[in-house]
Amino acid sequence: MGISRPLRPVSPRPVLLTALASAGALLFTTLAPGSATADPRPGGRDVLREGSPLSSTERAAKAPKSAADRALGDAQSPGSGSRSGSGKDRGYPREQKLTAPPVNPDDKSIKLGLAPYHSLAPKLNALQGIGDRVSVEIAGRSAGGHQLYLVTVTAPESAKETARQERMRELIENAPAAAAKDRAVKASYKTPVFVNNNIHGNEWEGTDAALKLIEKLAKAEDGTTKDLLAHNRLYFNVTANPDGRIAGTRANANGFDLNRDFITASQPEVRAMRQIAIDKQPAVMIDLHGYVNGTLIEPTTPPHGENYEYDLFLKNSYANALGMEAAVNGLGYTPEKDGVEPAIIPFRDQEEGWDDWPPIFTPQYMPFHGAVAAHTIEFPMTVNNDEYDELPVPELRRRSAINVDIAGAAMSATLKYTQEHRTSVIADQIETFRRGAAGAAQVPVSPETVPGVPGIGPEDVYTTDFPRAYVIPRGKEKGARGQRSAAAASRLVEHLLDNDVRVRRATKDFRLGGTSYAEGSYVVDMRQPKRGMANVMLADGRDISDKVSTMYDISGWSLGRLWGATVNPVKGGSLSGVRTRAVDSASRVGHVASRGDLRLRLDDAREVAALNWLLKQGTSVRRAADGSVVLPSAARGAAAVAARKYDVAFDATKVKGGAVVRATRVAAAVTPGELLALREMNFEVVPVSTDVLNAGFDWKKSGADALFVSAGLAYQELNAGAKAGLDAFLAGGGGLVGRGAEGAALNSDAKLLAVEAVQGNGDANGVVRVVNAGGPVTGGAIGHSFVYAPLWFKGLGSGVRVDQSYATGNPLLSGHWRAVDGAGGPADAAGQASVVSGSAAGSRVVLFGTEPLFRDHPKGVFPQVGRALLSV
Repeated sequence: MGISRPLRPVSPRPVLLTALASAGALLFTTLAPGSATADPRPGGRDVLREGSPLSSTERAAKAPKSAADRALGDAQSPGSGSRSGSGKDRGYPREQKLTAPPVNPDDKSIKLGLAPYHSLAPKLNALQGIGDRVSVEIAGRSAGGHQLYLVTVTAPESAKETARQERMRELIENAPAAAAKDRAVKASYKTPVFVNNNIHGNEWEGTDAALKLIEKLAKAEDGTTKDLLAHNRLYFNVTANPDGRIAGTRANANGFDLNRDFITASQPEVRAMRQIAIDKQPAVMIDLHGYVNGTLIEPTTPPHGENYEYDLFLKNSYANALGMEAAVNGLGYTPEKDGVEPAIIPFRDQEEGWDDWPPIFTPQYMPFHGAVAAHTIEFPMTVNNDEYDELPVPELRRRSAINVDIAGAAMSATLKYTQEHRTSVIADQIETFRRGAAGAAQVPVSPETVPGVPGIGPEDVYTTDFPRAYVIPRGKEKGARGQRSAAAASRLVEHLLDNDVRVRRATKDFRLGGTSYAEGSYVVDMRQPKRGMANVMLADGRDISDKVSTMYDISGWSLGRLWGATVNPVKGGSLSGVRTRAVDSASRVGHVASRGDLRLRLDDAREVAALNWLLKQGTSVRRAADGSVVLPSAARGAAAVAARKYDVAFDATKVKGGAVVRATRVAAAVTPGELLALREMNFEVVPVSTDVLNAGFDWKKSGADALFVSAGLAYQELNAGAKAGLDAFLAGGGGLVGRGAEGAALNSDAKLLAVEAVQGNGDANGVVRVVNAGGPVTGGAIGHSFVYAPLWFKGLGSGVRVDQSYATGNPLLSGHWRAVDGAGGPADAAGQASVVSGSAAGSRVVLFGTEPLFRDHPKGVFPQVGRALLSV
């Protein structure tokens, strides 16, 4: 019958058409100027992609170095992270006395009548003192240093019973076929339920609803509650984003939207949630947000993530959504009396615009760890942003109270669903893992395979062909290029292991899929319980441009293409002849040649970080023609320290270096993700913006050598003094690296490189094929990049070099990129320059039309920016 669900209107996104550009000018035309929001969700909630400039999230720029250090974690010490949960040998309750932080009268929760962060520890201490059902663990610390509280509510367990529960959990994941037949699992395994709250800091109310529910469960003596806690473990992440809760911001102290970070896990809060998913293995989870009126309850519109066992997921998610809808609507709030609209289930009520395609959101990540029902819940009454500042306190508190009530109803309904369907929910989790371990085919959704879910049509069918395996070559081939591959492979393998993907390493040379590989190469056997996680990270992804007209967020993200390692899918065949062993960490690859001068390739972010560290130590370094750097043999001792610290290789070379390389201090008007990526590469960064320059920024005192502009600095908005200071900096040899429309605009306004910047569809994003010209910026670069609102360059003036171009044909490998009114699509970008460089008016300039540092994600593309900054 096709689409039988009634369709609600979807707010259109603004789409930037091809720019009308000329040298010295950059002009944009906007489609449908009345469409003020980039958010297709009901209610027009203002959701900004991570491209927001630091000037609008100043906490990221002003955050202490410790915040960046917590985010970077072990990025500069490969292989030192932990992957196992703690406390598995202890029973429940696991009570501990929490230390309350100092009272903060400026906590933004207070105005809403909600619990400030400093009140949580005393409240949780009190709840642990009620009976024997409530336990609190510290799951980690936020970027801002605040403790993350994980509360477990369940009937008491002896250490022996907890160990038995853990054995059953491991059996479900590691031997799902056996678990499906195990009577003890069916009779006594406690279903794990995860409630995640306040991941967006200024969407507060889930935290307060959770505290109320925890207290109710701690005190209740009725048979229903006792039965619930005897058969389930309930996990509450009380506030996933305490930094944002306190400050009243969506982002954490580093300026990151945590609900965009799960595939990258750049932030400590996300790494904590990832570990909860691995250790607790939730079968059901909900993520509490705001604000959409009426209350929005997933499952989503198409496109649906192609790596899910979506038939099992949709069956449970839709049924649970119906229960939550009934509970929310049953509270009795009405549009006329309270301003509350009836609840919305996007799968049923919308055509597109709220999809579950990318695994970057909490509920879209959790299914790969076994969740067979996972939901975003958006309560209805807006209390953040303008409303927070403008509405009277009594109205804000009225709205917050309604939201707390609705969040509580959603939580209670989820517990009710889980208890009533406990056996089938666990059976479906087991089946998810069984299919992965057995290499079984996915089951396409249909009215027959998912009975009881109305409106399933061909637009909902998304499946994929899993390869038999992926091979990540060791990079043993001779020369520095192979060592770059080894460094990137090491980082990628560590990330896979951190996400509970099983990786093996070859103990002998082997041949697979018609290709020969060296001993030490990594093999990801796709017959494993979490094959969906492995594939969602390593696969190319899909071009879904023709599937829907709009997407909520990014549509392409392949680590196999963007993280710098070679990743080869093996479509079929047997692995029986490949001798391997399981690994729990990647082998280190750093080394220093025993004699001669040394060359360090700058093909990996770790190598750029190592170079910047060496420069800070005063090591003599010279530039090679291909963009690598050369150290004299006398620097071998410093190189040995850097090799250990950053796990990079220094090879012997006879190349004689040219110009001396000096440390580069970067003035940066960038996004939070770009700021973190620059710090990951060990650049000294001075955040700047239009406001900072207008306030009298002293270029000489700053010590800046280069300016990186992508967001938050507009030349035309500078006052006369700020323009004169910037012009003098550029004329005096200060370099410019520009990214995207704002970087290109600054180049044009400052009358530097003679290029015409053309922007494609502003909503386009994904993984693109590129052709590199080599040289200082793209020498040794990978053949793919990432774009969001892609830009390209035409009308190149004399002396402008093309460092990289979009591939011919269709450059989009995976993602969503459409032409608008016949323009701005991938066909227009094909073959056009994506990265250009040159010298003008005393300044060296590099311009990027791609997004090489997007959300701190495309690790294999970072070096292009590192090289650019060092070259200017």
